[in-house]
Amino acid sequence: MRAVIPNGPGGPEVLQMRERPVPDPGPGQVRIRVQAAGVNRHDINQRKRGHGPEGSTDILGLEVAGTVEATGAGVDPAWQGRRVAALTDGGGYADHALAEASLLLDWPEDLSAIEAAALPEALFTLQLNLVELGGLGRGDWLLIHGGTSGIGMAGIRFAALLGARTLVTAGTDAKCARATDHGAHLAINYRSEDFPARVHAATDGHGADMILDTVGGLYAARNIEALAADGRLVHLSPAPPEFCVPLGAIMARRARVTGALLRGLPLARKVALAEAIRATVWPHATTTLRPVIDRVFPLEDAAEAHRYMDSGAHMGKIVLRP
Repeated sequence: MRAVIPNGPGGPEVLQMRERPVPDPGPGQVRIRVQAAGVNRHDINQRKRGHGPEGSTDILGLEVAGTVEATGAGVDPAWQGRRVAALTDGGGYADHALAEASLLLDWPEDLSAIEAAALPEALFTLQLNLVELGGLGRGDWLLIHGGTSGIGMAGIRFAALLGARTLVTAGTDAKCARATDHGAHLAINYRSEDFPARVHAATDGHGADMILDTVGGLYAARNIEALAADGRLVHLSPAPPEFCVPLGAIMARRARVTGALLRGLPLARKVALAEAIRATVWPHATTTLRPVIDRVFPLEDAAEAHRYMDSGAHMGKIVLRP
């Protein structure tokens, strides 16, 4: 089968199409004939490092949509032939991919393969960080940095399902307009506006009950400034070495700072997330949570897809089609 693999750490040019054996599903796993694979920031980070977590496949890709073509030991054979969207532990940028059967989501008839592949990583990430870690609830104000990224656009709609109100930051006026069109209460151009001041003005001085930071801790002090009392700051990206936590401001606001990397989560935790997603948000996949697709690239153009994500020009999801 064809698979996209970095030949070392670096830019998009290190991505190469290789031939690999079609994998056999292990116990509890299924093999999926991939029809589409989502591109995520974690793929970019793995490419830059040149490798994934210890013991993981070197094939990129954390989410796919396709048809189950083989099942491993202990898997209900009724999965055979079913259309699924799946979170993977790598391996999605290929013609075939493995996934845990316990994490599969039925691919709705009303979604295209491209749309179905754009949902798993975002929904698992948001369920973990907004609900489990952040405790986002009805009436809360949520600030999302990177509001027109794939996770940002999904976060706007996910928060709406929870009854929360969303503010976002973005780097251009066009992106701000796109975010408000998608349902954000307010979009702030962080290049030209003081986002903590705008957040407090928009919330009548209350501040953000929760901040979802997708940019890696670059705004530590300003994030705390934008938080409400007893607010939660949730990080989705690792912080740079110079990251400095303003402890005095955190203590004054009784703030909580947390975050999690989905890929390193124990399988049992992921299974619990999958069960919650199926019960609460997956029924909205074809309506409120239908993903915004920016561009689709052929699998062989994965390097171009990464260049496009690196440029920061996208508004919504980038997806590969084998």
